[in-house]
Amino acid sequence: MHRSQLGGLIIDCQTEDLAAAAEFWRRALGRRVRPSPDPIDRGYVVLDTGANELHIEVQKVDHPSRVHLDIETDDIEAELRRLEALGARRVRQVHDWWVMEAPTGHRFCVVQAQGSSFAEEANRWED
Repeated sequence: MHRSQLGGLIIDCQTEDLAAAAEFWRRALGRRVRPSPDPIDRGYVVLDTGANELHIEVQKVDHPSRVHLDIETDDIEAELRRLEALGARRVRQVHDWWVMEAPTGHRFCVVQAQGSSFAEEANRWED
């Protein structure tokens, strides 16, 4: 058994000015920027959200701008297999998460569980 849930909304921006892109989305969504000293967050700007809200970040990318979802899980490999059985395919591993592509062509990521309410709210799947 493993668990997963929708964890985040990622705003991919093909831009040379991540700060300006983040400022637009910060103001558009009425959020504050949450600074991060973690080097893995370079290339991202995290917007502050409540404990039970989706994680939102603005990300600098080389591909065309789009929005993608993050699915968070307590077992990445089990979740990858579950999604592959539904027709998704693995695109590439980045750090400790995976970029996947749905049968519809939409890209999304499978990441380690992060939300504070994950244990109580996540879907439970039999492996």
